[in-house]
Amino acid sequence: MILSYSSVQDVYDVAMFSQDLVIWYVASKAKAEKAAWDFAKENGVDSITIHPGVTFGPLLQPTINDSVSLIMNLTNGPQTFPNRVYSYHDVRDVASAHIQAFEAGSTSGRYFLSGYIAHIYELLKILQQLYPSITIPQRCENDEPFMQKFQVSDLKEKSLGILHSIPIMNKKRVSLVSNHIGQSQL
Repeated sequence: MILSYSSVQDVYDVAMFSQDLVIWYVASKAKAEKAAWDFAKENGVDSITIHPGVTFGPLLQPTINDSVSLIMNLTNGPQTFPNRVYSYHDVRDVASAHIQAFEAGSTSGRYFLSGYIAHIYELLKILQQLYPSITIPQRCENDEPFMQKFQVSDLKEKSLGILHSIPIMNKKRVSLVSNHIGQSQL
C-alpha cells in the first residue's frame, strides 16, 4: 500500500472524519498545516511542510514526547501491543530534512519522509535484542493478522537531497529510544 494524499484538504478531511474517531494530536497537526497553507496562499509565499512519522532522538524539552511515550508505555508491564505500523525517524534526520528543504530555495509542497517502516512489534523486538532486561508484550491487542507495512515514496524527498543517514536499526540510533525509557527500567 502506498500512502499518498493529493492535497492538504484530503489530510484535513481524514483527520476530522469523525469526532468520535479523532486522535486529537493528529487532528491538531492537520489543522495547523491547513492554516499554514491558507496563510501561504493568502500572502503569496511558498511553503514546504515536512511530514515524518514517529520521531525519536535527543529532546530539547525536559519531558518525553508522544513518540517516546508510544514505545515507553509498551515496555515493562503491558500485556499487549497495538496492531499498528509506523514510519520511524531520528529527529536529527528530520531536522536535516527541514534544513535541506529550506536551502533548496525554489521548492514548495508536502514532503512525507519515508523513514524505517515497521510494525510496532518489530521495533519492540529490536529494542529487546539490544536491551535484554526490558520486557515487551508478546500478544497483539487483537487476534487479527498484523497490519501490513505501507510504503511512502522517497522520490520527492530525494529530489531535495534528503537522505536518512543511519537506519533506525543501528544500535546507536535505537538507543535514543531506550535513553528515554529510563535506566531504572533497562
